[in-house]
Amino acid sequence: MRIAKVGVVGAGVIGRGVAQSLAQTGHEVVLVDVSEAVLADALSDIANGLRFAAFRDPVLRKADHAQIMAAITVATDYRALADVQFVVENVTEDWDIKQAVYRELDRACPAECVFAVNTSAVRIARLAAVTGRPANIVGMHFMNPVPQKQHVELIVGPDSSDGAIASAMTLLDQLGKQAIVVRDSPGFVSNRVMMLMINEAIAVLEEGVASASDVDAIFVHCFSHKMGPLATADLIGLDTILNTLDVLRDDCGKEKFAASLLLRRMVDEGRLGRKSGSGFFEYSMRKEVQRDGD
Repeated sequence: MRIAKVGVVGAGVIGRGVAQSLAQTGHEVVLVDVSEAVLADALSDIANGLRFAAFRDPVLRKADHAQIMAAITVATDYRALADVQFVVENVTEDWDIKQAVYRELDRACPAECVFAVNTSAVRIARLAAVTGRPANIVGMHFMNPVPQKQHVELIVGPDSSDGAIASAMTLLDQLGKQAIVVRDSPGFVSNRVMMLMINEAIAVLEEGVASASDVDAIFVHCFSHKMGPLATADLIGLDTILNTLDVLRDDCGKEKFAASLLLRRMVDEGRLGRKSGSGFFEYSMRKEVQRDGD
């Protein structure tokens, strides 16, 4: 059965990408955030994203972009999700915020609605435990930029039902994406491995072993990665990287996930990567930062 109406909670970078992907594949979307200003900016960003995508996709070139945008309704009230069939949650990796969101979703959404946790590191079972529907909770780890990525890490929690998993598979198929199924664990596969690599790349930079450009060049030219670890961190957002490392350290109890001091300093200074215009590289002129963080 087709999933026709989907709630997207959190209108940050990933939430916008999820909403765009849903709208351009014919879904009704209810995009929820606490800020009307963020929602207005999200709609503008999604419209720009559609125009950009049209350069690569002949179907989108011919599509009615106004009709696609009209499929997205924005709201600051969870009651707008009263008739959705599926929810993709994308709020910040802060436990207090996340658990509060799930209690709101539990009250607002139909009993049969499936919740997909789009998280970098928080265990699905932990969030399922704060709802009255643990069987209807799965994880969907979308990668950035969402409209361009064809694969999604689908996380199966210990209580996830066959029906919830099937619904998640159906939605991903409707989006033209393929699921890579993994079991619930802090960081799952992608971030448990990638965050260590990014954190160690930051340590190499901090110690003066190599410049930011040269650290990334090793991975791009020697290992054929599309992007180096420091540019990847800038794309994800350094605040998200820091929060994810903190969650991994707390959940795994291992100091190997302790975040670099340079990373903490850059986040404290508001240098968060692409979204702030400055991270390990400057995005007006792509000037790399010095190893001391100045």
